[in-house]
Amino acid sequence: MAQNEVFQYSLVSALMDGVATHGTPISRVLDHGDHGLGTFESMNGEMIVLDGVCYQMKSDGTIEHIHTPSEVITPFATVTRFHPDVSTRATISNKKDLPALLMKLFPQSKNHFLAIRMDGTFKRIKVRTAGGQCFPREGMLAVAGRQTTNTFEAVKGTIIGFRCPAYVMGLNVAGDHLHFIDEERQKGGHILEFETEGDMEIGVSLMSKFHLEVPTEDEEFNEASLVHDKDGIEKVEG
Repeated sequence: MAQNEVFQYSLVSALMDGVATHGTPISRVLDHGDHGLGTFESMNGEMIVLDGVCYQMKSDGTIEHIHTPSEVITPFATVTRFHPDVSTRATISNKKDLPALLMKLFPQSKNHFLAIRMDGTFKRIKVRTAGGQCFPREGMLAVAGRQTTNTFEAVKGTIIGFRCPAYVMGLNVAGDHLHFIDEERQKGGHILEFETEGDMEIGVSLMSKFHLEVPTEDEEFNEASLVHDKDGIEKVEG
């Protein structure tokens, strides 16, 4: 994979249908990118790939550094080899301000992918983590219904993620999909809300090449309905 190309394994619609028992090794995902997000077997926790290192953020509030990525699988992940087209310092008060900033930096980006990284101090950040399926093929809506939320205050850390165009909803999550990990790599999760303190270090890249790999020899995937569920995905992703 070249810099700033999207690699994605499986579909968000497959997670909605509970396709999460099998997957691909994390090591294969890391072969394609050093910046990304996803989940783990049975949707147990949130994935963040930061500077080429994969972390599993669990619902009990702990974070595990995946030291043996060839032995851990993911049923869904999105990564890129991140090289920012724009690096800047900017004041962004909260999550709702992000779309305007991205459009200012990339006014022609409505129908493109963006990779995003933000480093700084957060006055407040609210995240959620999924605790995993209770049984095979349990859908993501049910799993998300048991999610754990945490709010951190006065914390330094990094946000990474993607903005995906509307036409990929179902393949991925249209709009902003962001995960957070703190500076000590001790806490984090899928971002619901955030408020910042002062300027943030922001890097963004625009991506026009999208590589998709879907599971093979996976009974769950082969039998999934994969129906487009925009409302369900938006409810899950917050």
